[in-house]
Amino acid sequence: MPQTILANARLILPDNVLTGSLVIEDGAIADIRAGADVPQGALDMAGDFLAPGMVELHTDNLERHMRPRPGVDWPHAAAIIAHDAELAGCGITTVFDAMRVGSVVSDGPDQDYEKYARELAHELIDLRNEGALRISHLLHLRAEVCSETLIAEMDEFGPDDRVGIISLMDHTPGQRQFRDLSKLAQYVQGKYKLDDAAFDEHVSRMKALRDRYGDAHEAAAVEVAHRLGAVLASHDDTTPEHVARSAGYGVRLAEFPTTPEAASACHDHGIMVMMGAPNLIRGGSHSGNVSAAELARAGHLDILSSDYVPAGLIGGAMILADLWNDLPRAIATVTANPATAAGLADRGRLQPGLRADLMRFRMVADRPVIRETWVRGSRV
Repeated sequence: MPQTILANARLILPDNVLTGSLVIEDGAIADIRAGADVPQGALDMAGDFLAPGMVELHTDNLERHMRPRPGVDWPHAAAIIAHDAELAGCGITTVFDAMRVGSVVSDGPDQDYEKYARELAHELIDLRNEGALRISHLLHLRAEVCSETLIAEMDEFGPDDRVGIISLMDHTPGQRQFRDLSKLAQYVQGKYKLDDAAFDEHVSRMKALRDRYGDAHEAAAVEVAHRLGAVLASHDDTTPEHVARSAGYGVRLAEFPTTPEAASACHDHGIMVMMGAPNLIRGGSHSGNVSAAELARAGHLDILSSDYVPAGLIGGAMILADLWNDLPRAIATVTANPATAAGLADRGRLQPGLRADLMRFRMVADRPVIRETWVRGSRV
């Protein structure tokens, strides 16, 4: 590949912001040069910010494309391609696509709680191998312990699937994310259009599933993560006891701890804390849990996830930049830190020798606007 020079940019480096040029060769960053000059043949970035492409560890966005309306199942390949294009347009260059494993096969009020991950992963991998996708896709298996089929579904995945993250999901009503049952009712009844009796049935069924399968499913998910070499993540830790249990399993990443005490305990155990950008942008958790801003002020926030709004990732990072008065630190929460948590040493920083996964953005009316995205030095 010919040399590409991106000149006259504000380069967001790990420790400072430098006006200069970035040289790309063979899909990698070859050099970083100071100065606002634009050499002949270079691409003028017009003073825009140039940062590493963002690394997304947990997003439900693909599921939104698969089911754009209640009761509408969109063709998976079309959903994957649309999802991929949306993320590229948001400055995300690496994504761990979250897929639920563990289904409920008995009759109940929430009938879409069915198996889909293995088929979807096959289609994603086929599209990736055919070069149909713009950005780098890896798998994040969300292991639902309150299910009936978790072990069988996880056994369908192997080393060739590039499973990067396995998270332990325990959605038993009355604890963790939904300690407040009124918040759970608001979510479940709104999603499935359930009356009060049907909601009570849902709660009873989920609790019975946890009692019957929970411990065995949790142990199996931990074993599969170690066998596949995937990063093990916890989800919705609420108490220091939850965190200690997670640490005992070898968890390296805590997704959305729900209390300040849990987030603090994560750092005590060397576990990185991830929070949702929507929490930060909206000013709080939609489930009534701890706010991301509170954890950021306490120094207990390491990584942002777009969760369910891809465009929110860069917006959340810029809120942190204002809160901390530190742009490089804020950008690291969506680039270097998630790359480190996922064991990806080849991306996430503007540094010679690393992948030329990049995003260009500028501020318009105090909001970040993505202008261009590159993956391995190619504009996507």
